Amino acid sequence: MKWEGQRESDNVEDVRGSSGGGGGGGLPIGGRGVGLGGIVIALLASWAFGINPLTVLGLLDGSGAGAPVQAPAPAQTHPQDAAARFVSVVLADTEDVWGAYFKRSGEQYPAPKLVIFRGRYPTACGTGEAAMGPFYCPGDRKVYIDLGFYDTLRDRLGAPGDFAQAYVIAHEVGHHLQNLMGTTEKLDRSRGRVSAREANAMSVRLELQADCYAGVWANLSQRSKGWLEQGDVEEALNAAAQIGDDTLQKRSQGSVVPESFTHGSSAQRVRWFKRGADAGDLKACDTFSSAAL
Repeated sequence: MKWEGQRESDNVEDVRGSSGGGGGGGLPIGGRGVGLGGIVIALLASWAFGINPLTVLGLLDGSGAGAPVQAPAPAQTHPQDAAARFVSVVLADTEDVWGAYFKRSGEQYPAPKLVIFRGRYPTACGTGEAAMGPFYCPGDRKVYIDLGFYDTLRDRLGAPGDFAQAYVIAHEVGHHLQNLMGTTEKLDRSRGRVSAREANAMSVRLELQADCYAGVWANLSQRSKGWLEQGDVEEALNAAAQIGDDTLQKRSQGSVVPESFTHGSSAQRVRWFKRGADAGDLKACDTFSSAAL
């Protein structure tokens, strides 16, 4: 991926030099606290399965985003280390791609912020933890990432490569698109009225749609920049496969429990990323109307 020398985003907040903090007790999701047991479940699921912690916590207490939390001022908007500059370049390209996409429909694209933190950090959805992996918070429209996750992606999950890392950012920005389009809010309203199994199935469709959106971004980005190299798309497909619920469950517990899936199987994640990448159009990503995933 030829990312060096490309535009970097102005929407990056590098707070690795801040103390962060985050208070005690549970994470305030939906205006209610989640107890210690809930936090442990969320952290374990996020670490083991690559699950967005907000999805896990939302399923636990049947709600959506929480009340705003005051965060320390960002340290810098243009980090200098290579890993941070890389995510800044990827974020900038998502801004270019989705900005142009929305403009064709006569709309403006409100880009998300991306917060690079270390350890733990307060968000509008509660305290973010590095163990959660990257996540999007609809409450403040920000993507949060501890860059140490990329080491886990490469060394523990077997998904190396810069475009595998770019896929992670594009997936989280996909959640931002869902938030803008009202998909996230609609799903959150439904969760409290269905069983845990049904809520899991809804979460799978949400996550597969974010994978598809990441594929659409890859298509449109390549058309615009031509910066992908041989093997890059395969890196993203491998990353999608390595963080499928079935693959991660086999690795962690030796068995697969499909009704507990929240992100989809490896085959499903690969299929929906490829569908978006082949089509280059968000209309191809309607996972909620698809009979077969």
